Amino acid sequence: MKKFSFVALAVALLTSQGIAAQSKRGSIQGVWRTVEVTMRGPAARTITQIPPNLTILTARYYSRINIDAEGPRPIVADVTKASADELRAVWGPFVGEAGTYEVITGNLITMRPIAAKNPAVMGPGVFITYTYELDGDTIRVTQQRNEHGPFANPVTIKAVRIE
Repeated sequence: MKKFSFVALAVALLTSQGIAAQSKRGSIQGVWRTVEVTMRGPAARTITQIPPNLTILTARYYSRINIDAEGPRPIVADVTKASADELRAVWGPFVGEAGTYEVITGNLITMRPIAAKNPAVMGPGVFITYTYELDGDTIRVTQQRNEHGPFANPVTIKAVRIE
């Protein structure tokens, strides 16, 4: 399965629209769950069996966690005795990230990670921009560009508001 951590990040950020009592239609603030990921290009496909994930958006900040694996991760009885391969199987598919975001104009959002499991996706100058379409409690976000330039085969993430 192709990893889609940037996609999940986009979904997480863009799909977190409505924090409990502050939830407002038309706002991306809230708690979101990804339900579909559509990939384009040579390996084009749509994934509907999405592993556990959660994205929370406040007025300015986001936090997201998700599992990028096609099946359940193994359970290691004793991590102090686990092999490198066992640890990679457990921790490799886990994605955790938090940072700031801003809605640029209209339907563009830019996310800037502050802390992440993967240090390569955080720090000064790192960002990802998405377009989004909000329809009630459903949001679709599509990758546009990051600090390296436009995405050749942008991924679209569909998420539903859970709070």
